Amino acid sequence: MLTKKAKYALRALVVLAQQPERPAPAHRIAREARVPEKFLETILLELRLGGFVESRRGLQGGHTLARPAESIAVGDLIRCIDGPIAPLRCASVTAFEPCADCADPARCALRDLMADVREAMSGVLDHRSLAQLALYSQELDAVLAD
Repeated sequence: MLTKKAKYALRALVVLAQQPERPAPAHRIAREARVPEKFLETILLELRLGGFVESRRGLQGGHTLARPAESIAVGDLIRCIDGPIAPLRCASVTAFEPCADCADPARCALRDLMADVREAMSGVLDHRSLAQLALYSQELDAVLAD
């Protein structure tokens, strides 16, 4: 499930993708993305550490995308904020953890099913760019609405 934090991160990055030529201060991003400003500051820090956002201080400062929106996959953004894209830890590629009640993860039908779900989710999210979301921001707002 997509967390509220990831929804807010996607909304904020759509704002930056729509105006890539000028740095945006956090208060403007918060207003346009409908995200609480204090929460947004934490999210922007994570996105900066993840290499998605650059920040500059000062009068002409603000936040910008670290690279073109076309080269930023939605799946990578979600992983940065929420971690692995897997419905169960045992189905994760990067953060595998067997279920406590599973006798044999290698032969678990539920794990196999959830691995297929993970592959389908990753396939969609990794083939959608931030630029595509920015083009369809109205649809994004409807999908990510609380």
